[in-house]
Amino acid sequence: MHMNAVKRPSSCEPLLPKPDDIKSIALLLDVDGTILDTAITPESVEVPGSLRSSLKELHAKTDGALALVSGRLIHNLDDLFAPLRLPAIGGHGAEMRLSVDDPARPRHASAIGGALRKLVAAAAARDPGIILEDKGSSLAVHYRLAPQREATLKTEIAAIVAHLAARDLEVLHGKFVVEIKSINFSKGEAVHELMKNPPFAHRVPVFVGDDTTDESVFKMLPMLGGIGYSVERFIAGANGTFESPREVRRWLARLCGRDGNNAP
Repeated sequence: MHMNAVKRPSSCEPLLPKPDDIKSIALLLDVDGTILDTAITPESVEVPGSLRSSLKELHAKTDGALALVSGRLIHNLDDLFAPLRLPAIGGHGAEMRLSVDDPARPRHASAIGGALRKLVAAAAARDPGIILEDKGSSLAVHYRLAPQREATLKTEIAAIVAHLAARDLEVLHGKFVVEIKSINFSKGEAVHELMKNPPFAHRVPVFVGDDTTDESVFKMLPMLGGIGYSVERFIAGANGTFESPREVRRWLARLCGRDGNNAP
């Protein structure tokens, strides 16, 4: 399967994977901001029924080679997409599930200590619009409800990590969120491991992502012989850019052989 660089899949549709490619690709999909529209809080996102149907059908058509690649933990993904369960990389690579029948397994021990949790919680508590999401293996500080706090919050968190001299941690700036996680795992290296295992092995990985934490996957794709698409903005290494999560959902519907033009 040969793909050329594209800017807008809506105007270069022939360059995207098509239904005939299903048996040769592995679909790897970020969730928030990629297949789901972003929302005010992580809990308020909505999963269209048509998307759930597309994912279920594509999981079957790819013989199981479809995985969600998310910052959310796998049990949160299960709750979000219930009753659908899918292979998944969760917590930015901290855990993985290779098939729907397997349990989620941790890949790395948490590097988030009590002192860091306490200091970050104190910084988040200064504004009721800031939401702290403790994922065990990482901390996500959401400020979509308090965008005026962005600069101050980023400065405070950087100072906290520097104060603790936590050399094994990294701070990532995403869409209205600051993520603190170990440098010892990432979505990219988790995808590299995933692609060694059936049913993903010997397929062309096709990744779609939208944010800072997805950059490690785009960097990994060339050595895997894969292709990738970003959403709403160009990310280095992407072969093209979808205009919105809705356009991604429409493409997934077309991969199923349906008319995706009316997909929500």
